[in-house]
Amino acid sequence: MTHLLELLPVDPANPLAIMPALEEALTGQRTLLPVPANDPARTNLLRNTLKPGAPIDDDIALVVSTSGSTGKPKGAMLTPANLISSADATHQALGGEGQWLLAMPAAYIAGLQVLVRSMVAGVEPAFIDLTRGFNVAEFAVRAHELAQTGERTYTALTPMQLAKATSTLKGIDALRTFSAVLVGGAATNPRLLDSARKLRINVVTTYGSSETSGGCVYDGRPIAGARVRIQDGRIHLGGPMVARGYHQLDSPDLQGGWFRTSDAGELDSGVLTVLGRTDNVISSGGLKLHPEVLEEELLLIDGVTAATVIGKDDDRFGQRICAAYTGSATVPDILDALADAEDSGRIAHWQIPKELKSVAALPQLGPGKVDRAAVLELFD
Repeated sequence: MTHLLELLPVDPANPLAIMPALEEALTGQRTLLPVPANDPARTNLLRNTLKPGAPIDDDIALVVSTSGSTGKPKGAMLTPANLISSADATHQALGGEGQWLLAMPAAYIAGLQVLVRSMVAGVEPAFIDLTRGFNVAEFAVRAHELAQTGERTYTALTPMQLAKATSTLKGIDALRTFSAVLVGGAATNPRLLDSARKLRINVVTTYGSSETSGGCVYDGRPIAGARVRIQDGRIHLGGPMVARGYHQLDSPDLQGGWFRTSDAGELDSGVLTVLGRTDNVISSGGLKLHPEVLEEELLLIDGVTAATVIGKDDDRFGQRICAAYTGSATVPDILDALADAEDSGRIAHWQIPKELKSVAALPQLGPGKVDRAAVLELFD
């Protein structure tokens, strides 16, 4: 039997309105394609690429879009078993079921999984209105309301949301009320993680994607049922939460219960370290750089709040290393700090950016994901 893939607009002011439809999808009655109701451009892109109205197997609950960071978004086909196994494993990893606060867009996998986990736990999640962005004051009110239940409480944030919340006393107090705060969607500034933990906030870093029903590696270790292996330097993720495949697209990256990611990584005593995306590697003067390595170094510098490193075509070097950043640090401040990092052996001289640019904000593709193509255009 087949369903017809249905468009599911998600209103950031009232994300719980999709709960009845989501429940029907999880019980095999419908197959849904969530889209952001407040983002017509994204909705039209998904409508044109993922073809709602097309037939699809009736054992698929959701088709969840990827970020499309390197091209057109794909649609990961997730079964009820994929989604529920992920939710169960998350609760097991965190110490038990609890109350959830939705603070991320529910048209993306991280937000959708907050709703699925709440359904599995038999509770109605709290949420904040994201129409005008992440509001720390509203987040704090909802967090303290959840804390009054006396149960375990959880939320999931992007690194940018965590940084914003920890910049105010009200946000810090709210974050401390949670049994765990999941942080994912992008690499997190190590200084931010260290600061949050010193503030007695139980931050749990997550790694995963739409193809794995959300995060399946917590603080470097796979959650229950998830598997991690490294082949040819690339991270492969397996387990019951891995998507059936892509909607209307065959791909060797998603087959047989395994997802071959675009990330390079290392396993040491069962702990995964993500080195960076293989398709982001910069080749400069015959040497190769994972930009995430230099980005992490930049984030250690006082006054740098976010940074993205890209390679711009160059007749001499092949690619010229460039970096855009946000924060109060000046270009001389950064160059001095990178010189110190070179002296200490953490980076090589050739890795120091040929161009540095301060920007008010880095362009975004989705929750917590930087649009590297748009950053590249900043250096035209």
